[in-house]
Amino acid sequence: MQNDWMKDESLKNIDPYKLDFLQALVFESSSLKKEQMLPFLMAVAKRGQEKKVSFSDEEIDAIVTVLRKHASPDELSKIEKVMAMRSRR
Repeated sequence: MQNDWMKDESLKNIDPYKLDFLQALVFESSSLKKEQMLPFLMAVAKRGQEKKVSFSDEEIDAIVTVLRKHASPDELSKIEKVMAMRSRR
């Protein structure tokens, strides 16, 4: 996934630093296997806390909506898995 998704008009109110943080994570996670995702997401959460990056529910919803529009079928599958894990918390 290219960074074109970050230019979507519905993300204009989200801090560009947050979007850059997410884009870096997308590239880092692109080669992970299913069993590597949970440890990766836990490390991401820790990194986000260290860098004081957090997202409101509204920001998450907007980002996921945009990502779904720009995702390949494989990327869409990964997004759905992450969102399913998120809803289990």
